[in-house]
Amino acid sequence: MLDLKAQFASIKDEMMSAIEAVMESQYFINGPAVKELEGAIAEYSQCQAAVGVSSGTDALLGALMALGIGAGDEVITTPYTFFATAGSIWRAGARPVFVDIEADTFNIDPAKLEAAVTDKTKGIMPVHLFGQMADMDPIMAIAEQHGLAVIEDAAQAIGAEYKGRKAGSVGTVGCFSFFPSKNLGTNGDGGMVVTQDEELGDRLRQCRNHGSKPKYYHKWVGGNFRLDTLHAAALLVKIKHLDAWSRGRRDNAAKYNELFADSPAVTTPVIREENVSIYNQYVIRVPRRDEVQAHLRERKIGNAVYYPLSLHQQECFAGLGYQEGDFPVSEQAARESLALPVYPELTDEQIAYVAGTVKEFLA
Repeated sequence: MLDLKAQFASIKDEMMSAIEAVMESQYFINGPAVKELEGAIAEYSQCQAAVGVSSGTDALLGALMALGIGAGDEVITTPYTFFATAGSIWRAGARPVFVDIEADTFNIDPAKLEAAVTDKTKGIMPVHLFGQMADMDPIMAIAEQHGLAVIEDAAQAIGAEYKGRKAGSVGTVGCFSFFPSKNLGTNGDGGMVVTQDEELGDRLRQCRNHGSKPKYYHKWVGGNFRLDTLHAAALLVKIKHLDAWSRGRRDNAAKYNELFADSPAVTTPVIREENVSIYNQYVIRVPRRDEVQAHLRERKIGNAVYYPLSLHQQECFAGLGYQEGDFPVSEQAARESLALPVYPELTDEQIAYVAGTVKEFLA
């Protein structure tokens, strides 16, 4: 699915120099590279403030804590996403409330949001899945009408655009992940929270350091959500290449789309006209998905299923009271979706081999 060694080879000297500089400084916690990266991400994401944290998961959890969302509250989100989305809501003490997704984009369906709002609702957490932003204007309109915070789960979408606005810049906060497989990935776990609210940014900085300001004085309880300086230094090297890497993914997606154009059994990704996707994943829909996946594995082709079981069907959320069939679009996506390699270092020959193998089986 991803060849990180090929990426590393192209930036090895620059990366090793950055890491060596941190090792020489021995400044591993909140070192200068963290602040520099925060400035770079804030500017890149068209935001006023950025706060480095220990992971994309902790970005979501820290954002909820800084917003004061907790016990007795509800947050509306999608059932078709990585576990951390709903898991962070649960860990904050709030209740995740699911609404179904759009069949074409896999993103939360704004038309279904209004019906899910109650007097306990405190926030909406849309996910910009697979590198394409959700339809934010109607989401923001509903949030404004009901006085709700909007937490953009942009873990897969740094650099994606919606009507000229960058992922993370539209809602109350935006949350990024720097997991190694992301378009902008570090050499371990890492994350970032961005916002247009400087005061909220300051609360987030306190939250990542046990809620202290100044040191050893705690107005409220936070956590240990700090971004390592080594990881920040690696990201400062990579962010200079991010747009080029994302263009490479878009180019590869276009090649796949052309190769699959004569295969009606394959549904290729739908990118809305107002959106610019970064293709964190290239996800198709196919009949007999599990058999297609097995066929690809036999041919030594990397692939992945995102996600095989919707969150409302997960055992740990049984207490929420949802049943199979409650979110049919999400459940169908879980049965049919299949991600193919799309990383920018792929060759045309490799892309043709992947597409040809899928078509070969379906024929």
